[in-house]
Parts: sequence; C-alpha cells; structure tokens
Amino acid sequence: MKAVMIMLDQAHYEMIVEKLSRLNIRGFTSWKEVYGRGSSDGIPHYGSHAWPSVNNAILTVVEDHQVEGLLTYLRELDNESANLGLRAFVWNIEDGI
Repeated sequence: MKAVMIMLDQAHYEMIVEKLSRLNIRGFTSWKEVYGRGSSDGIPHYGSHAWPSVNNAILTVVEDHQVEGLLTYLRELDNESANLGLRAFVWNIEDGI
C-alpha cells in the first residue's frame, strides 16, 4: 500500500476528487485552506490580500498498482496549468487498521 499526499490549488479540487472516483480510489481525507508556497518558483498561496490563492490537500492510501495512474493524471493536470501549482508525494504504508 502507498499513501499519496496531493497539495493542490483550490481550483483543481473537484477535478481531482472526480478522478479519484474514476480510478476506483474511494477513500481519502482532505483539508481546505492550506497555506504555503512552492520550493522553487511557486506563487505563494497565503489567502491574503496580496496573495489571495489558497491550497487544498488530499491524502489517500491506495494499492501499489493504483499509484502510476493517479500520478500520470496529476502530472498532466499540472502541465495544463503549471502556474496554479500541484504536487504529489508517495510514501510506503507499513501497517494499518
């Protein structure tokens, strides 16, 4: 099993949640209004007057074979609108209930 943490501009939220369903990824947890900025050239997402955008975060735990399809979709979405910012990170899951 793998955990996939997706940091996304709020504009991407509905599209990504819909894609999770189409990829048969049912379970996830999301956080709204997550603040930050990209590590190299990302535009700040602070929810302020100067930087009004905000991020969301989605965490899902998937079977190993589901990771590639999800990451491929996320890369394509990021390439379509790179200035919005979208990142995903994958971790191994050792155990759970």
